[in-house]
This record gives sequence, C-alpha cells and structure tokens, in this order.
Amino acid sequence: MDLASLREIQENLRGKVLIQPLGSEPKVVAGCDSSYSRKMGLVVAVFVTFSYPELELLEVGSALRKVEFPYIPTYLSFRELPALLKAYENLRVEPDLILVDGQGIAHPRGLGLASHLGVLLDRPTIGVAKSPLFGEFEMPGPLRGESSPILDGGRVIGAVLRTRTNVKPLFVSPGHRVTVEDSIKYVLELSRGYRLPEPIRYADRISRKLAKGGDLNV
Repeated sequence: MDLASLREIQENLRGKVLIQPLGSEPKVVAGCDSSYSRKMGLVVAVFVTFSYPELELLEVGSALRKVEFPYIPTYLSFRELPALLKAYENLRVEPDLILVDGQGIAHPRGLGLASHLGVLLDRPTIGVAKSPLFGEFEMPGPLRGESSPILDGGRVIGAVLRTRTNVKPLFVSPGHRVTVEDSIKYVLELSRGYRLPEPIRYADRISRKLAKGGDLNV
C-alpha cells in the first residue's frame, strides 16, 4: 500500500478546503456514520436527514460495501468514503449541512473524513469526534456549552466542546465551507439531551443495527 500517494491526495485536496461562514441557516441537516460487520467483512454507511430547527426525521440513505482498505490512523477516509458516497447518492434531497462522525481540519494533514467528504460533495461539513487526533488544547469547564480551542501552532482549528454537563466533551472542527464558530453553534444546537448531536446519534444507531442484520425501522 502506497501511503505516500495517499498523503499526496490528502495534501492536494487540503488546498480545496474552504473555511468560510455557512451564511444562511440550513433547512435540512444530516448526520453520517459507518459501522462494520467484521464477520462478513462489510461496512455499512448511513446518512440521516432532519428538518432544521424542528429536527423532524426526513429520510435515511444507506449503503453496504465490502471493506477494501485497512484501518490506518489518519487515513480513515480511504476506508469509509466509498460506502458513504454511495449512501449519499440514495438521498432524495441534498442536506444544507452534514455532521460527520470523524475529524475535519483537526488532522495532521488538514483533511480528516469530514473535510475529505465535504470537498468531494462540495457541501458544508462539520467533523464531530469522540477523541482528539491532532492539535493542542485544554479541557473546557464542566458545563454544557463550555468550550476551549484546538490549536495548531497559533491557529485555531477546532474546539473541545461540552455538549452535556459533566459528560466527556466532543472534538469539533470545520470540515468544509463552515467556520469553527459555525461548528460549535450547530453541534451544540443539535445536541439535545445526549452527548452526540441527534443526526450523528441516529446515523450511528441505524448503521449499527444494519451491520447486525437488522432493518431500517427507526
């Protein structure tokens, strides 16, 4: 496996990432996540869309593919993107904002899964991760809504965001066509009673169910 070529792809695509204000408020938001059936060697990718701000479930797009790329830290997009792109094709309405279970620009080469997906789809994306990958930070205070910056040198590339009081924070960073401020705002607004924002929480739940051989009843 030629990791040098994959690094070159990441570095080239990094130049296409746009960090800019989202602008108009989204009407349709999505979350995406992937789960694995290790017994079958398959990955299940799911997109779930909701109306915003009402958060009414609109539709689910899913795809099943054979796992063809090993798990290698900082190269997750090459493992998960093929199934995610196929699942996205199964949506009837394109979302205005996508929350991705993964990193955005808080990545050693500035192109985590959320950024890679955002550039390929040319849609606004936010990376929402449960653990840090890259950058320096201090933990925020214990209350919901408290945050601290993730830094790459002197540049702010994301935030450690507390979405529930006294619960582990999330590591949030812009993927494409949003800012750090947008990322904090929408992840917090979409986290309603749980640590994870609702679109990702639903996508995670459904992808796990499908990976175990279940159906799409949500």
